[in-house]
Amino acid sequence: MRKKTILVTGGAGYIGSHVVRQLGEAGHHIIVLDNLSTGFREAVLHGELMEGDTGDRPFITQLLREHDIESVLHFAAHIVVPESVSDPLKYYGNNTCNTRNLLAACAAAGVKHFIFSSTAAVYGIPPNMECAEDSPLAPINPYGRSKLMSEWMLQDLAAASHLRYGVLRYFNVAGADPGGRIGQSTPKATHLIKVACEAVVGKRDHIDIFGTDYPTPDGTCIRDYIHIEDLAHAHILALDHLRGGAPSFTANCGYGHGYSVREVLDMVQQVSGAKLDIRDVPRRAGDPPALIARAERIRVLLGWSPRHNDLREIVTHALAWERRL
Repeated sequence: MRKKTILVTGGAGYIGSHVVRQLGEAGHHIIVLDNLSTGFREAVLHGELMEGDTGDRPFITQLLREHDIESVLHFAAHIVVPESVSDPLKYYGNNTCNTRNLLAACAAAGVKHFIFSSTAAVYGIPPNMECAEDSPLAPINPYGRSKLMSEWMLQDLAAASHLRYGVLRYFNVAGADPGGRIGQSTPKATHLIKVACEAVVGKRDHIDIFGTDYPTPDGTCIRDYIHIEDLAHAHILALDHLRGGAPSFTANCGYGHGYSVREVLDMVQQVSGAKLDIRDVPRRAGDPPALIARAERIRVLLGWSPRHNDLREIVTHALAWERRL
């Protein structure tokens, strides 16, 4: 019997392309949907790429029905926190309204499983730096609010239909395919490890630390960095979990420990052997002091066991990809 088709939205982007690669290597039948505004055609190593937008409901409805799609993995979104502060409607339009259109099409087509790419930004500023799945949800920027609104829509739709979902809340994703085939290629990236690696190879003449007066040991922000390969594998396990008949769930994707901005930059300099021009500048709007995952649930529920839980390895793979670019 032919395997049911999986639709991956935003599958030409950084995270989506790694998930598509792992799905393809596992033998799944995949349709990739991407408008290529920030994704790259050459990053899609498996499946059939279709150029289109999640906001185009008639197109999505036809796509779901024609390809007999049973499961959707939804990555298509804008993700830059400072931009969400300066242009909030862009984020509510793409991240929330387009997700609503996609969910409506999925409901009409009888899609059974939906895995949603969410974020630790839904927690806002946790009182003790750590976030469990049942921690208060109080995002402090439009990016986090746009994702939380989508989570609520998904929960309500599941309560009113046969759709089952997995919400994966990402912490700070970094690194690249260890085989050097794909990685983060987004122009004007804002993720720290990507930016630092760009500085190493000469794409930037310096790197800024946004805020040195946070209530953390060295005054800079602390984040829980997760290797892209471990995050992608969590999606494969989540899909298997839902296909096995399990109920809907929400889970954090992180390692349960964090590194400060200064610690990350020190590691980049150690791995690269280069001295970075590091400058202290004022805080950015929308940045919480620290975000660290409580990640027991994903281990217990999905049997997820990280394979790349090492900052040096994350930086090594990210730098290798940047040098390849």
